[in-house]
Amino acid sequence: MSDWPLLSLITFLPLLGAAFIFFIRGEQEDIARNARSVALWFSLGTFVLSLWLWFSFERGTAAFQWAEEVLWIPGFNISYRMGVDGISMPFVLLSTLLTPLCILASWEAIKVRVKEYMIAFLVLETMMVGMFCALDLVVFYIFFEGVLIPMFLIIGVWGGARRVYSAFKFFLFTLAGSVLMLLAILAIYFETGITDIPTLLETRLPPETQKWLWLAFFASFAVKVPMWPVHTWLPDAHVEAPTAGSVILAGVLLKMGGYGFLRFSLPMLPLASADFAILIYVLSVVAVIYTSLVALAQEDMKKLIAYSSVAHMGLVTVGIFTVTQQGIEGAMIQMLSHGVVSAALFLIVGVIYDRMHSRLIERYDGLVERMPAYALMFMVFMLASVGLPGTSGFVGEFLVLVGAFQVNTAVAVLCASGMVLGAAYMLYLYRRVIFGKMTKEDLRTILDISWREKAIFAPLIAVVLWMGIYPMSFIDVMAASVANVIDNYEAALAAAEGPSLAALWPVE
Repeated sequence: MSDWPLLSLITFLPLLGAAFIFFIRGEQEDIARNARSVALWFSLGTFVLSLWLWFSFERGTAAFQWAEEVLWIPGFNISYRMGVDGISMPFVLLSTLLTPLCILASWEAIKVRVKEYMIAFLVLETMMVGMFCALDLVVFYIFFEGVLIPMFLIIGVWGGARRVYSAFKFFLFTLAGSVLMLLAILAIYFETGITDIPTLLETRLPPETQKWLWLAFFASFAVKVPMWPVHTWLPDAHVEAPTAGSVILAGVLLKMGGYGFLRFSLPMLPLASADFAILIYVLSVVAVIYTSLVALAQEDMKKLIAYSSVAHMGLVTVGIFTVTQQGIEGAMIQMLSHGVVSAALFLIVGVIYDRMHSRLIERYDGLVERMPAYALMFMVFMLASVGLPGTSGFVGEFLVLVGAFQVNTAVAVLCASGMVLGAAYMLYLYRRVIFGKMTKEDLRTILDISWREKAIFAPLIAVVLWMGIYPMSFIDVMAASVANVIDNYEAALAAAEGPSLAALWPVE
């Protein structure tokens, strides 16, 4: 069945579901009910197909699998080309897992324009999956930018009181960086005459050209990660977005920057990546420590989790640019773990927000008295966020620190200090919300999580524990592709008679 266009089917099946919803007619209640059902079944079908892709994926090879190619624009040698390797495969699965959970989370929370909301989410899923599967620069850019439109609408239409401001801030920040990436893609095309990503991965561009291209790509990927100081759009977007919007924003969209560094910056522009490693390290360390301190001062639960995302992604960028097997694998595991854990934490906040319509920490206390199941699930994700051994968070952080210690001790120590701060703000949040005496009378009638909410959290808990107890099931998928990136990187530095990264950053 390798001749099936499985990647195109996974990519565009949600778009087909959106078309079905578009033509639904009838009374408003019937439209809303049918739109929810169609969106759920199409997203579940997409997830089942991605599971099939995951289990049929051949481990131990760096080659792109399930490849598809159709000549699209002959005059410019541009093709619709799709394929997955060990770097992109896990993110496809992450995207298709979170989408049906977001639809379930929105089942009762979204009451207005339900039809349009479900269409936006299915279109968003198509754009996310297509971006991770694209093997042509032009196709990649279309999907990469296409993500902005449905997310802009999700924040701007179904968000909070300052939704329009936050939506435009999100859109302008990300679009500004992406314009520079478009210029870089055009420069690559005029330099090489091709936009085919696998071919470009084997192409050696001139060192001076690499520097300018690297900076252009960096402008886009740094905003998406987001790196300090271009992270300021993220807290506003998270606070104003509906719960499901925050889940996808933290779970998948923040990974687009890290994926871009792994797919383009390191393999295509290795000399520039070595030259600018110090810039990445400085910005990442500042992000890890500074945003952790800012998170400690937050009174809004969503803002606290948003700032924690910046700190966790700072650890990811450090891991990527160590250019070591452990560092890059740790960065990928950390991205996957953060995708699941941060998504779950935003869903956790959404549960009590739907009941009490407040995200302020001071509004809650002693919830364990009335919501023991909620307290247990909150604890699992809180401990995963701080990196408790046996959870997904520990594996990623440990491997990143191992990679960082191989390159530079000071960077590793500073990153580790940020992890200590992470434990401080997450435990502080949990203690204030869950423990203590319940002093607010209206909380005494609050209901524990429903069966629908338990069904949402159950697969996320399973993934967190699975990754923490048996991480090799994920590392085996990515190991060959990561090793290939590192080998090509070292070969490029050796050919240019440049020093290795370890020589540039000696262990202290």
